[in-house]
Amino acid sequence: MHIEVRDLNKWFGQYHAVRNVNFSIEPGQLIGLLGPSGGGKTSVLRMLAGLERPDSGEIRFYDKVVNDVPPQERGIGFVFQHYALFKHMTVFDNIAFGLTIQKWPKDRIRARVAELLELTGLSGIEKRYPHQLSGGQRQRVAFARALAPEPQLLLLDEPFAAIDAKIRKELRSWLKSLIDRVGITSIFVTHDQDEAIEVADEIMIIQQGSVEQKGTPWDIYKTPQTPFVAEFIGESTILTNVHTLKGFDSTSAWPNSKALIRPEYIEVGRVGELRLASASERGIVKALHFRGSEWLVEVAVGELTLKTYRTLENPVLQIGEEVQVLVHRIYLFNEDDHWVMENPLKEDPMPVHI
Repeated sequence: MHIEVRDLNKWFGQYHAVRNVNFSIEPGQLIGLLGPSGGGKTSVLRMLAGLERPDSGEIRFYDKVVNDVPPQERGIGFVFQHYALFKHMTVFDNIAFGLTIQKWPKDRIRARVAELLELTGLSGIEKRYPHQLSGGQRQRVAFARALAPEPQLLLLDEPFAAIDAKIRKELRSWLKSLIDRVGITSIFVTHDQDEAIEVADEIMIIQQGSVEQKGTPWDIYKTPQTPFVAEFIGESTILTNVHTLKGFDSTSAWPNSKALIRPEYIEVGRVGELRLASASERGIVKALHFRGSEWLVEVAVGELTLKTYRTLENPVLQIGEEVQVLVHRIYLFNEDDHWVMENPLKEDPMPVHI
């Protein structure tokens, strides 16, 4: 095991920022720490880096406890949210800074910087200063500088937060490709779900200082293990009277339960368009939101308002139009349990516990 955290706790005064956190990371994995602001993500990252000391628990690198090992001896590269480049230094000197501090030979520094300039697509601009670079270029310099000393672990604290949306999307793919090529174990903090889903091999969702769930993006999205994860990941609608929908009348046996329905688990079509008409409801289109690649449709089914997607290949619905609505599955939860339930009129007749 490359990284292992055991019963990690951190207090700031009376505030319990990190609560009994446990996880492990295999070599070469890219892990996304995802969660709401103030949830404890950055505190975990800073303790891994040695910038904060745990109040209790252990941090292990290759089975060695590093709680008392200073940051410069942990073999870590750190990329900050706002680049933290030296304004008076060229791109070359910024990348070479850590190597110079470590007193690498000059010829080895030149070779390593040249390698990183090529790797990060910065060749030809090594003599420029930070103010002469775009936001995306500055962040690439920050990545190159962090990778220069050949660290065992790369930590990134919301690395794309200071970059505009278009460049941020481009850098996501670039970062994923870079990490795959370098093969370095990496952990990045983000509050952007799309970013975590697109970039990470595994996601660790942290809320109120605790790990809610850890797994692949698909596993977390498909089978959330807590109500918080179910509500936090993806777009959804929370209902308390889902028993009024066809196929879900048995949910009335759990009077204190709530149901979460994601848009992709709902089909909407013009009357006669859906194949499973006997399992579908009649609804009225209340609102349409164009999302570029699809429509987000708000539809009223009785007293319920549901949200679903409709592709651009299908005819555009109209506000006020009567439509058919088919709910395929729901995520049902209460204080004691949670489970996924398929519509028994088209799938299994029993809840699927997870």
